[in-house]
Amino acid sequence: MKHHRTARTARALLGGVSLICLGWAGAAFAQAAEPNPDKVGVEEIIVTAQRREERLQDVPAAVTAFSANTLRDLQASTVGDLQGSIPNLTIHEGDAANAVVYIRGVGQIDSLAFADPGVGVYVDDVYLGRAQGAFLDVYDVDRIEVLRGPQGTLYGRNTIGGAVKFVSKGLTNDVAGSAEATIGDYDRREFKGSISGPLIQDKLLAKASLAIAKRDGYGENAFDGRSDGDKNLIAGRLAFEYRASDDLTFRLNLDGSKDRPDTSRTPARATPVFGFPATKSDPFKVDADFNDRNDLTTGGVSFVADWRVSERLELKSITAYRRMFYDAHLDVDATPQPIFGVYDDEKQHQFSQELQFNYTGDKLTVVGGVFYFKERDKTFSGLYGPALGLVTGSLNDQTNENWAVYGQATYGLTDRLSATAGLRYTAETKDFFRTQKYFSAATTLPVPYDQGPYATFIDTSGDFHALTPKLGLDYKVSDDVLAYASVSRGFKSGGFDGRANDGAGAVPYDPETLWAYEAGVKSSLLDHRLTANAAVFWNDYKDLQLSSFAATSTGAFTALFTNAGAATMRGAELELVARPAPPLTLNLVLGYLDAHYDRYIGPGGVDISAQRKLVNAPRWDGKVGAAYRFELAGGGAVIVGADAAFRSRTYPTVSSSQVLSQGGYTLFDAFVRWESPDDHWWAQLGAKNIGDKHYVEQGFDLSDSLGIQLAYYGAPKTVSFTIGAKF
Repeated sequence: MKHHRTARTARALLGGVSLICLGWAGAAFAQAAEPNPDKVGVEEIIVTAQRREERLQDVPAAVTAFSANTLRDLQASTVGDLQGSIPNLTIHEGDAANAVVYIRGVGQIDSLAFADPGVGVYVDDVYLGRAQGAFLDVYDVDRIEVLRGPQGTLYGRNTIGGAVKFVSKGLTNDVAGSAEATIGDYDRREFKGSISGPLIQDKLLAKASLAIAKRDGYGENAFDGRSDGDKNLIAGRLAFEYRASDDLTFRLNLDGSKDRPDTSRTPARATPVFGFPATKSDPFKVDADFNDRNDLTTGGVSFVADWRVSERLELKSITAYRRMFYDAHLDVDATPQPIFGVYDDEKQHQFSQELQFNYTGDKLTVVGGVFYFKERDKTFSGLYGPALGLVTGSLNDQTNENWAVYGQATYGLTDRLSATAGLRYTAETKDFFRTQKYFSAATTLPVPYDQGPYATFIDTSGDFHALTPKLGLDYKVSDDVLAYASVSRGFKSGGFDGRANDGAGAVPYDPETLWAYEAGVKSSLLDHRLTANAAVFWNDYKDLQLSSFAATSTGAFTALFTNAGAATMRGAELELVARPAPPLTLNLVLGYLDAHYDRYIGPGGVDISAQRKLVNAPRWDGKVGAAYRFELAGGGAVIVGADAAFRSRTYPTVSSSQVLSQGGYTLFDAFVRWESPDDHWWAQLGAKNIGDKHYVEQGFDLSDSLGIQLAYYGAPKTVSFTIGAKF
């Protein structure tokens, strides 16, 4: 019943919004010739979604961008706070400090390193190869761009679902800076600050930024009396820019982060677990004996050379190196007994090099280049369950090497009609080495991996390659209305099952491929007081890579990573931002997704597509919000804002477990902010999840093997107070 009510509500909203849009659009065209002396339009954002600077409204693709001001209104402290503000986006932190990102039903839920993400995450144009370290904190940010649909031409590697681009603040030739401090419940304490300015005027610029974020965990652990799933992060960035001339610049970026919480995050027991009762009614009351570690360290350096050869031609080189370390103990049985713990020690490093050219002519624009990426990930992990006599240790050592050449051109057929064609060729090699050992129940950590015979020994490699084209047309209906249509192909590399216990692990699973068909309209109406963007899409998805858990014929526990078969995603998206009066801003986001398996070959070769729902693919999602600015008599202003984000039923596991599925729900957020007359100071009181809704984000369905199911919940109600300054 809840699903039907959510669907009816969403359909009613969509119908009402459509009528409003038609009415406002008609009024806009009727009044186009009448000047408005009080014009205050919707904020305009410049993006680089197509690897060149252009207005967001001029990009013929489904892209959403958030400026630093918008992110402040969203009370965004991590990229997870973007969920609800972008249609058909699911984004949250997974069970192992990994970023779980799904766009239009495409992504990857598995946290182990052998499984590549389905949505690419970029920091200043540098691709992050692993899901660990990709759940970014929001600080030192100019904007965040989210590109929906496959980005197979300009971005390539593992962007079959889309891309999330984090763009940090630029450097300034005048001294400028900002700082903010936050306190909140769960003993939340945060500081964010940055300063930028010249070391040599007009020649050498520098920027430094720092973020500190600490809080207690949302859960209370009855086993030891401590909180569960806390945060203890320090992160920073340094940047230097040398302006050799008006046409040649060099930029060096350095960043690092270290999170050292006392505990990892423990799931709630969605079902009874080995005699311990279910805890879904109070999911933040946990019992955990194996949650004492969740350390994550990231760091990177990039060097960017930008040469404007002429007014029409620009060359760019992006050279980057990154490292990531993750060390965790995860209590997967969620009991005070040593039944089913998971330990994970991962070390990854990557190098990437991109050479890019950008040509802008009177009618022709071209972006092209070559890309090289190489990473090595070495993960030592295992199960620690002495109470069940189950202690294992495995070593996965994987090297990925990726080459690509790409190009995309747009030609103006007329003053209003343009055609786009692009193509990327990708070749990837994966070298994979895996060993596994079993130990006695008396074994203590760290397991003595140098002892005993191998139960599994795999040493193999595989080559994967693909052509990913794009064709598109866009038409300028007017200076403020753009219509477009495109067809494109996405590709995600194949690989090797990092949980395989036999020789079958030497046989690679296949790459994923996706053909995407999209059409949309982007419009700025009512003298730019209304931005209305809409898109429809159809995805033909092949060889989905899915992770699941099952029991063998002998009743033993096994984990599987296989190609499921095929799926179809059809949907529509609507984004509205309106300023009917200068003090008032209204926004609405609405996503509809009809996603289903066409074929899913399960155990025994049986097609079980009728019994499965796609992961993280709710039929409806969206948000409605408003903010009003009250000007104060003595100067300055008070801004009051609130929004409500809703999602229909979501299945967070491949098994489509009804126990772990999350029914439709709505989250309410609100804030009030004071801004000083000189705009140098501000203070904000905010609340998120005001109704204290309990909702499942992720789960483990081990019912076919251990007979248990476990659920990870999103954050409860939180309140915070922030004071900030800028100069």
